[in-house]
Amino acid sequence: MRELTSEALLADVRRWVEIESPTQDAAAVNRVADHAEAELRGVGATIERIAGTDGFADILLGRVAGDAAGPGILLLGHMDTVHPVGTLAGPLPFRIEGERAYGPGIYDMKGGNAIAIAALKQLHATGRRPCLPVTVMLIPDEEAGSPSSRARIEAEAARHAIVLVAEPSGEGGRLTVARHGIARFHLRTIGRPAHAGAYHEKGRSAIREMAHQVLAIEAMTNYGRTIVLNVGTIAGGTHENMVPLACEACVYVLVPTVEAEEEVHGKLLALQPVDLDVRLEMRRGLFRPPYGKTRAIQALYDHAASLARDLAFPVAGERIAGGGSDGNFTGSLGVPTLDGLGVIGDGPHTHEEHLLIPCLVPRTALWVRLFETLDPSLVAEAQPAGSSVAM
Repeated sequence: MRELTSEALLADVRRWVEIESPTQDAAAVNRVADHAEAELRGVGATIERIAGTDGFADILLGRVAGDAAGPGILLLGHMDTVHPVGTLAGPLPFRIEGERAYGPGIYDMKGGNAIAIAALKQLHATGRRPCLPVTVMLIPDEEAGSPSSRARIEAEAARHAIVLVAEPSGEGGRLTVARHGIARFHLRTIGRPAHAGAYHEKGRSAIREMAHQVLAIEAMTNYGRTIVLNVGTIAGGTHENMVPLACEACVYVLVPTVEAEEEVHGKLLALQPVDLDVRLEMRRGLFRPPYGKTRAIQALYDHAASLARDLAFPVAGERIAGGGSDGNFTGSLGVPTLDGLGVIGDGPHTHEEHLLIPCLVPRTALWVRLFETLDPSLVAEAQPAGSSVAM
């Protein structure tokens, strides 16, 4: 890709999008890995593919040499989406409407993956290399909280000077300089089964109890403190003519600090059943720790904003993001992390997911300039080694 054009970049994005890859379908996600591996081999990357575990697909790493040696840039992306196979043929086909391109995962985050790798392709095609070595790390299970990938992400981040995350830009093109934490809790209610017709009064419904608990849990939301609790999934019962013995729910929790997560955890553990004949079991699940903006992250943001100032889509500002990403893991370790460098658009996780086509060339050009100009001195001067003091 010697020249960056909207047509060529959109074709790149489309190839990613048309490989459907819901997290739970390891074979489907691995087909995305196959495509990404071919792209990275085309720019001379050394490939490492780590076999999937726990039912998830592979982790893919592509290492690209830089002009300088030493710790380089870790480019983080994920290959999975929330959209089931068949979404392309049904409610969200790839299509172009005016300046918008639609498709499952096009915004979150296949568009970002495509343009970041397109920047490496452009450097390669024009005989240039990044200033620092670049490791492209593509994750198979980010939408599930990266349970099989977290340890690998943290190990890679510790070997790099800078982390860039190709998650989508929010709020019309803002870059992410900090993220809130994301916790998951699993609640199980255990009641007493009975025939719903002949002996209904002898039963104790786990589903009815769960309904009470959902109201109590979501009432803990405090928007003013950026604490949000959402019961996202529920499953219970076995037959409609049976008082349900068990019900399970997953609670998704947004918190600004580790201390807030501990506070919420304590409140959830303190929940009491409305029906005293029903038992509650609460289990703590995955937690993406929050991270704050450091001086080094500020330096990364300022540098990126300066590079983008003369582009058609200058950076629209900085933001603290509510949704989690794998940048939570790297940022909370104190590794300077700039997130939200992907495409501009809207509608993540919906049937209106889209990107803005005019952003493709300037955002890819920004990636090219970042690869050409970033060096460890930028963050070393802003944040001495070992420091992770938030501003």
